[in-house]
Amino acid sequence: MTDVPTLETERLLLRSPRMDDWSGYAEMMSSARSVYMGGPFSTFAAWGMFCHDLAQWPLMGHGALMMEDRDTGVCLGQVGINHGPLFPEHELGWLVYPSAEGRGYAFEAAQTLRDWAFKVRRLETLVSYVDPDNMRSRRLAERLGAALDTAAVRQDPTDMVFRHPNAL
Repeated sequence: MTDVPTLETERLLLRSPRMDDWSGYAEMMSSARSVYMGGPFSTFAAWGMFCHDLAQWPLMGHGALMMEDRDTGVCLGQVGINHGPLFPEHELGWLVYPSAEGRGYAFEAAQTLRDWAFKVRRLETLVSYVDPDNMRSRRLAERLGAALDTAAVRQDPTDMVFRHPNAL
């Protein structure tokens, strides 16, 4: 079993999901903002995803971390590494709640978790699967230094795959 790490950035605490995070997560996943992840989702489906994000830690040694504002304690979204039977490679993913969008939180969190994945977990590869219409995630992947990999295997044939460089 792997302990869920707590990672810190200048502005964020990246920590294990807690039950009090559920309402914000459920709201996000049931909204039109989740369309690029296959949503909107029912409450039942969102609950399964929330539990999946946490269950990956003991099963895979990675999973989701909630982005918490270090000053206010407010949960701003989630960053995570997904893998297992549903993902061809380890995937770095993120979601930001509407109230926190446009402030660089996803970049800060994704950069920190990416570096942890390469340095601590020693992952050999890390990709981000992005819906072609999701311009914000495409720009974020590029800002993180990831390059489009048209030859990569993907779960959804319409996804774009951005490969993250291991700079460590």
